[in-house]
Amino acid sequence: MNRMMLRMAGIAGYAIWMCFLTISVWAQKQTVLTGEDSLHQGLNMGTSTLIGGYGEAAFQRDFNEGVSHMNLVRTVLFVGHQFNDQIAFFSELELEDAKVEGGDAGGEIAMEQAYLKFSSKRHPQNYLVAGLFIPRIGLLNEDHLPVNYNGVERPLVEQLVIPATWRELGVGYYATSSRWPLQYTVAVVNGLDAADFSHGSGIREGRFEGRDATANNLAVTASLRANPGEWQLQVSGYVGGTNGLNKRASDSLGLAHGWFALPLYLGEADVQYRHEGFHAKALGAYIRFPDASAVNKAYANNVASGMYGAYVELAYNLFARAQGRFQHQQLNMFARFEWIDLNQQIPANAIYDGTLRQSHLIVGLGYLPIPNVVIKADVRLQHTGPQNPDLIVNPNPAAPPYQQNNTFLNLGLGYSF
Repeated sequence: MNRMMLRMAGIAGYAIWMCFLTISVWAQKQTVLTGEDSLHQGLNMGTSTLIGGYGEAAFQRDFNEGVSHMNLVRTVLFVGHQFNDQIAFFSELELEDAKVEGGDAGGEIAMEQAYLKFSSKRHPQNYLVAGLFIPRIGLLNEDHLPVNYNGVERPLVEQLVIPATWRELGVGYYATSSRWPLQYTVAVVNGLDAADFSHGSGIREGRFEGRDATANNLAVTASLRANPGEWQLQVSGYVGGTNGLNKRASDSLGLAHGWFALPLYLGEADVQYRHEGFHAKALGAYIRFPDASAVNKAYANNVASGMYGAYVELAYNLFARAQGRFQHQQLNMFARFEWIDLNQQIPANAIYDGTLRQSHLIVGLGYLPIPNVVIKADVRLQHTGPQNPDLIVNPNPAAPPYQQNNTFLNLGLGYSF
């Protein structure tokens, strides 16, 4: 299976480069503006306050389990205000899973963003942000409107390895070079909480997301982006502490303490190419957590010391050369291959879980009758490593054996305004 996966990855990589070199297509894919961009447009038209939002609903059929689910995945309300040409406020309030009710699992109401932006009067493309904001890490984190990415589900690598949407409290600086097609960012935010890292979800549960974040540990993020012609290339990184306890509590658990105690390192690189209706992208991310052994000893949460994920995606707008009524519509056909291993490297006191070594092939369509509305359909073929019997709690002898292959059918709707 490893040989097959390597061969598939090699073929996918070769296909991307051949497409880069030979394909010639028509009709640039439109990208819907974010609330921040829309607010700037509103200011130019004399409007100082803007209300917007986005949302999505999804249907999924799990063929192994023989069950189907429907869900209002999220609805988000954006409110922004431009105080003057230098100071603005941005906010996003998100409701997940339609409702939150006491005693029931699921559902969340949360601020996705709430920050002030301070722009330079001489160079408005250079600015500071302060508050709850989304650092520039990966592709999806900043650009997560459902009309702007392919597939009903967000890329799994950018859910499980890069825990998008990843927002934290802090201060960030964003700048654009006046001489070169370069953008760069640097930010200081609160760190993570290793006590909440959970087996099977990477570092996702360790985020604070603006709620009662410990400030005994901090993190630094940075990115560099280049836009030569039809290409976009980016590298980004994160380094931060994962223990916010004071000295007494840390000593009692045998953990180091301080601003960058129990450091976690995340590196990411991605590339995109657009030529009229053709769009290709690739992303890779790796997490290194050297003190996973100490965290497992303190909290018994079976954390890995190394995790990675990567994907490649090819897409083409079938209405690229359309005329008449279809000229401003899109029918995007895409294929994405993802591979993930959330326990690529584990310490001696962790238990290996083969089901966390996964590959996913997603093929589907997205129809946009207007740029702000999308109807999606895709099929996801999943393959995992074998299940480790040591991780099965209270095994049921009558339960069917674990199946390493599964198929999911996804249907979805999305909008942005």
